[in-house]
Amino acid sequence: MARIRRARGIDLFDQSFDATFRGKFVGGRALYDEVIAGGVARAKESVWIATANVKELFIERPGLGRRRVASVVSLFADLHARGVELKLLHAELPSRRFRAAFDRHPALVAGGLQMKQCPRVHMKAVIVDGAWLYLGSANFTGAGLGMKGDDKRNFELGFVTEDFELLDRVQAMFDGLWRGQPCQSCKLRELCPDPGGYVSAPSPSSSGASAAKSAPARR
Repeated sequence: MARIRRARGIDLFDQSFDATFRGKFVGGRALYDEVIAGGVARAKESVWIATANVKELFIERPGLGRRRVASVVSLFADLHARGVELKLLHAELPSRRFRAAFDRHPALVAGGLQMKQCPRVHMKAVIVDGAWLYLGSANFTGAGLGMKGDDKRNFELGFVTEDFELLDRVQAMFDGLWRGQPCQSCKLRELCPDPGGYVSAPSPSSSGASAAKSAPARR
C-alpha cells in the first residue's frame, strides 16, 4: 500500500504553493527510461497512475528472446504477482489493444489492476511506492511514456522527484479522486461512467459485458 501523509488544511483540487525541490527534468526517450524502466518496473509496494488516455505501451523485456519487447500489461502482471498495489485513474476508455492485453491476464482482471474512470482527469502523474513521483505532459501511451522511436514519439516534457511536499499533495489529490470526493457536487455526473465513490477493477473488454461505458472525450 502507498504511504500517504494527508495534506491538511488545503483544497486538494484548487491549490497553489511556492515549491523548491530537487528533481530531474526529462523529455523524449528519457521519459521511458526514467518513468517506466527506472520507476514503475522497480516498484516494491505500489504504483498509482493518473492519465487522460491509456493505450498499449511496449517495454523492453530482454528475457523474451528475439522479440525482446512486451506489453506493459505483462509488467503489471509481474508486479501484481510480487504483491505490488496497482491503481490506474483515467479519463477515457483504454484502447482496444490495451484491453486485449489486459484480458489475457486473469489475475489483473480479477482485481490485480484496479481501474477508475473520471472524465475530468487530465493530469499525468506516476507515483511509485509513495516515495517517487513523475509529473508532466505525457499520457500513459506508447507515444507518451513508451519506447516509440524518436521520429514517432510525442514531444513531451516532465520531471521526476522524491520531494515530500509534492508527493503529499499529488497523492492526496489522487486519493481524493479515487475515493470520489468531488463526485457529489460534480456538474458532469451525467457524462461520468463511474459516478460516486465506487471503485472496481472490471475488465475493460470490448465485448461490453464488463466494460466501462465510454465517456465523451474532453480536452
